[in-house]
Amino acid sequence: MKQRGLLIKDTALERLGAKGLQPGALLITAIVLIKAEPQRIAECATKLAGIDGISQVYSVSGEWDLVAMVEVAEHEEIARIVTEGITVVPGIKSTQTLTAFRAYSKKDLEQAWDIGLE
Repeated sequence: MKQRGLLIKDTALERLGAKGLQPGALLITAIVLIKAEPQRIAECATKLAGIDGISQVYSVSGEWDLVAMVEVAEHEEIARIVTEGITVVPGIKSTQTLTAFRAYSKKDLEQAWDIGLE
């Protein structure tokens, strides 16, 4: 799917299938904050979106220019994607990687109430 000239990857299930993983397999999520040269932000985002393991790339306001969502099966893959994929993209100036421990969503909260968790 294309949106404003950027390649947007399809659903999580399709990404899992492409990696040979079954639905329900646990993925490790990392959020990579990226500073890029201002005139190359769109170019960097497009190249980042094409890297295997990066599920989404957002342009954002504030201190950082881009945010890349990384979803992988092994921690070592995060290191490979950041050091061999993201940081070598022309126009990337610096990164900061955050590893997610737990995800919270409105859907999760509603399901927790349905089964009586508090």
